[in-house]
Amino acid sequence: MGYWWERNVIEPGKLPLLLALSAFVLTFLITRVVTRMIRAGKGPFRNISGSGGVHIHHVVPGVLLTVAGGFGAVASDGHGLGALISAVLFGMGAGLVLDEFALILHLDDVYWSEAGRKSVEVVVLTAALVGLMLVGFLPFGVNDLDEEELQDRGAVMVSMGTNFLIALVALAKGKARTAIFGVVIPIVAVVGAIRLARPTSAWARRFYRRRPRARARAWKRSYRHDRRWAGPSRRLQDWIGGTPDATPDATPERR
Repeated sequence: MGYWWERNVIEPGKLPLLLALSAFVLTFLITRVVTRMIRAGKGPFRNISGSGGVHIHHVVPGVLLTVAGGFGAVASDGHGLGALISAVLFGMGAGLVLDEFALILHLDDVYWSEAGRKSVEVVVLTAALVGLMLVGFLPFGVNDLDEEELQDRGAVMVSMGTNFLIALVALAKGKARTAIFGVVIPIVAVVGAIRLARPTSAWARRFYRRRPRARARAWKRSYRHDRRWAGPSRRLQDWIGGTPDATPDATPERR
């Protein structure tokens, strides 16, 4: 175990990244536990309010921790105890900030609404991508090049440019998650780029207008995919972040 730790974590200089990821995930999980207890009215935790009764969201200390950790990492040049402390601070801050990503996106307190699910999605996506980089994957498939190719700047630029364009095609086809993961694992972007686009994507609007069969197949495949995965995805998000508040049914307007 000690040899593996030294060879795969210490020597490549991945300890700060590991600490940042661990702090990020733990901070998010602890924050969700605390907010769910506050929501249920259990435990000693309560919302924090400033002067005038203004509710202070935890994105505020998150921003401060992220700034402190980021500048600390730059000042420490990635070495020594300062770099490790800065990595932990940055991970904690990022966990607090992304836990309220939906609030930042909508500029509204949507934490327990349906729109608040975006925060959980972004946190899970971020943790997965950082985890992939931690185990050795690099953006744009540069890790697939051998030593000779890595010394050739032209080969590196061609590889990065090609993978970036493939990821853009997947994104244009309405497959944002596939495109994001495809930046780190190129084969994922290739699969997304060659498959049918989602019917509401920019690619479908541009290239499927005069192809009714392709458009019909895209709608059918999208319906089957969403029907199969929407339920499990929602249950997983509810288990991680809590069930959103029920949206009251709209009542007809009385005349």
